[in-house]
Amino acid sequence: MTDDVQSLKVLVVDDNQFSRTVVIKALRKIGVEHTATAADGRQALTHLEVEPADVVVCDLNMPEMDGVEFLRHLAASDFGGGILLVSGEDKRILDTAENLAAAHKLNVLGAVEKPVKSAVLADVLNRTIVESQGGHKAPSEQVSEATLREGLANDELTVHYQPKVEVPSRSLLGAECLVRWPRPDGTMIWPDAFIPAAEEHGLIDAVTRSVFRSAVEQGGIWRAAGKELKIAVNIFMDNLKNVDFPEFIVEHAESAGIGTKNVTLEVTESQLMQDILTPLEILTRLRLKGIALSIDDFGTGFSSLEQLKRIPFTEMKIDRAFVNGASNDPAALAILESSVDLAKKARHERRRRGRRRSGGLGSGRRPRCRSGARVFCCQTDACE
Repeated sequence: MTDDVQSLKVLVVDDNQFSRTVVIKALRKIGVEHTATAADGRQALTHLEVEPADVVVCDLNMPEMDGVEFLRHLAASDFGGGILLVSGEDKRILDTAENLAAAHKLNVLGAVEKPVKSAVLADVLNRTIVESQGGHKAPSEQVSEATLREGLANDELTVHYQPKVEVPSRSLLGAECLVRWPRPDGTMIWPDAFIPAAEEHGLIDAVTRSVFRSAVEQGGIWRAAGKELKIAVNIFMDNLKNVDFPEFIVEHAESAGIGTKNVTLEVTESQLMQDILTPLEILTRLRLKGIALSIDDFGTGFSSLEQLKRIPFTEMKIDRAFVNGASNDPAALAILESSVDLAKKARHERRRRGRRRSGGLGSGRRPRCRSGARVFCCQTDACE
């Protein structure tokens, strides 16, 4: 990626010649000098084989190969540039296409309705340059079983903490614990590389227990310093196959000095709960011992209404997909409000994830969530 707008190479993909001309003129107006056009997805793919682009501005409704199919081919070709989706179609279709592109792990810069304005293009392209200079990490390759076992044996996993705040007062309630893996050679292995490997090789229980021990130890240090904060740790369905798991949690929470009342376990359902009996028994025993349970990323994956009904959760974490942009997306706002209303009636504490953007926080206030987490307050960090 270049370090200024003038040097960006932008490919405009649209079957309508007038629309292509409008976008090109808008790009020239903000100083973009290197532009090219294609009338559909096939032409665009052919062009990209010869001339790479930093940014692709892509229409959705095109003949031969439409924009949605084009996105799939871009993902298959490991396209690393930015993508700005434009369309005159219904906004819901545009939003769905944006979500699809993100699911393909493409770098989606945004989705805007036609006609595209110069100010919108300038904002998107400048943001692209800033993000590229910020050194965003690329997707990690999954680590091997041997490397993971070595890291666990050497106690290399560390815990970083993100604040949980009460939305009305902005007071600090506690911290969510996030695992990181700095290697002795100075490199960092990210969770998207080692968590799937841990699940695949039957090591996720060992990872979870390592994180929990570190987390409650830090919680004990905070409490000794006069700061009684709740600690939230993610657990996985594989953790709930071991009948001694409740005893492990209670023993380490009490020995660290924070007790069970300051522990929340966030249940991440990364796989179907095929054997409901053992997990349900363990979760119920955890609640009996005073451990709070949170259903993680409610509304996505396997976090279903059925799970909410049959498991004694005390907290609902609403997925960020329904929070970010809810202030200007009626569908997202409706889902957010319905989720909060459901939590109230089920007597769950409501939490919603959001970015460091006031739009997410403001929309979260409207349905009156009690607490919020995450990076709009501060970045995750390790404790020295």
